This record gives sequence, C-alpha cells and structure tokens, in this order.
Amino acid sequence: MKKILVTNTSFAKNNSKPIENLERNGFIVVENTYGRSLSHDEIVSQIHDIFGIIVGVEKIDREIIDRAKYLKIISKFGVGVDNIDVEYAEQKGIKVTRTIGANADAVADTALGLMLSVAKRIPYIDNACRNGLWLEPETFEINHKTLGLIGLGDIGKRVAKRASGFDMRLIAFDLVKDTEFAANNHIEYMDLPDLIKLSDFISIHVPINSQTRNLISQREISLMKETAAIINTARGGVINEEALINALKTKRIFGAGLDVFENEPIDANHWKDLENVVLSSHCAADTYEAINRMSYMAAKNIIDFLRNHNG
Repeated sequence: MKKILVTNTSFAKNNSKPIENLERNGFIVVENTYGRSLSHDEIVSQIHDIFGIIVGVEKIDREIIDRAKYLKIISKFGVGVDNIDVEYAEQKGIKVTRTIGANADAVADTALGLMLSVAKRIPYIDNACRNGLWLEPETFEINHKTLGLIGLGDIGKRVAKRASGFDMRLIAFDLVKDTEFAANNHIEYMDLPDLIKLSDFISIHVPINSQTRNLISQREISLMKETAAIINTARGGVINEEALINALKTKRIFGAGLDVFENEPIDANHWKDLENVVLSSHCAADTYEAINRMSYMAAKNIIDFLRNHNG
C-alpha cells in the first residue's frame, strides 16, 4: 500500500473524512502527530518510502526530493508554492498540485478586515481601552475611497466584490487581464505607478517570484499618498519590509495591515513600537470552512493522480 505523508497540522483538523477518503482508496496516511509543522530533518527521515505528500508552508527542497525515491505527487495544502522547488520536482517527474480557490473567501475576508482595522485603528484603540486610556484618534472611512488591487486573480476579485459594497472606486494592476470581469465590476486597469499614486488603499494579491519580489519598495512607497494604507495577504517579500518599516516610522504613509512577512515567525522587535500597523500571523486562510475545503481538495488531488498513475 502506498504511503501519504502529512507535514502540516491543519490538514483534516476539524474533519477526519479527507483521511478516510485516502484510506478508502488504499493509501496509508502517515499523520503529523507533533502538534507543529514537521521540520526539514523530520521530513527527510520519513520521505524515503512516501508516494504522496500533503504539505503546508514546510519547505520541500532538492534534498527532500532527492531522498524521495517513490514520490509521485506533492499536494499543496494552499495555493502558494514558493516553499516548493517546483521546477526540480517536475524535472524528477513529480506532480505538484494546489487547492486553488479553496481559501479565497477566507483570505479576501482578512484583506477587508485588515483594511478596516488599519483605517479605523481598531487594534490600537482596543489596546488603549484595555489599558485604561480613553482615546479618540482621528481615523479614516473606507466608503467611496479608491482601492488599488495589485493582482486581480481569484482572491483579488473577491476583495473587489466585497469592496464594491463600500462604493469604493476599484482600480487594478495585473499582467494577465480579465477584461470581462473588470468591465462587469467597474474596475479600471492601469500601470502600477498610476495605481499607487491614486489609491487610498492598496491590497496585494500576487504570488512571490522573481517579478514580484520587492515589487513595492522605497520608490513605490514614495508615490503613495500620505493618507494611504497598504494591505498584504499574499506573500512576504512582495513588499520590501525595510522600506515599509521606515515609511511607517516616519509616518510617510498612514498605515499597513500585514498577514505575511519575509521571515516567519516575525522578529517582534521590528514591529512592536509601530502603532500604525496591524499584524497577523499568516493565518488568513485558517477558517473552519477553508481548512475543510483545502483538506478535501488536497486529498482528492492525490487520489485522482495516483489512481491513474501506474509508476
């Protein structure tokens, strides 16, 4: 029987049926019992007789792939594959799949939540109340403001739908344009510098790669309005953190809401004194509903592929 290794802790967290589906199809599921993500060495030690792996943010590099003599499929529990050496896996004939769309609503909700939290300074005011301070800081409304979407894919589109309820002007930058969706939802495509200059809020929804790393750096931040805020629920590294921290310290921009960072977990010392940033621990997709959808899809991707694979 073929073994399937689970490296993350969220897979089938609330519902055992995805595991049962794998077992019903003849697979042995090697579950993660550590209560945390498996380390690199722990994956290396278990990968030798594994045919499929369900992976979250754990790094799957060349060493792991080379040790995986029987590995046929890497099933990503999520969408971003920056933690997987996809090119090398494909060279070795290993299929890489994703749970596309399964967490889109969860991440879109978080993007809007961060936007509101930054604009209304909700965490800052909450913390002041808890410490006996009755503050009345000046904040911003998001109604009728301009939202710039960097990336108008599955998640970006859902953020646009939510933002339309606030009568926001929607503008977007994307190398691949969905002109029909844009026209139907009153979204105007434009170049990145123009989007940055016009936006009251910028929300990032692009993968991390050679084209998007440091896409927002000091030069781009210098184009932003002083009253603007930036939201990132995509990947750390799309925004240059040094440039962003400096802009927040100097009040060059109004604020930021971040669910992702270049290095995770973060060094809290870099952020703790900044009152104009809302921090989240890369948990935008961790809703009950999204975890269930991703679990079913990650298992199905393995079942569908290995059922038809004769190797």
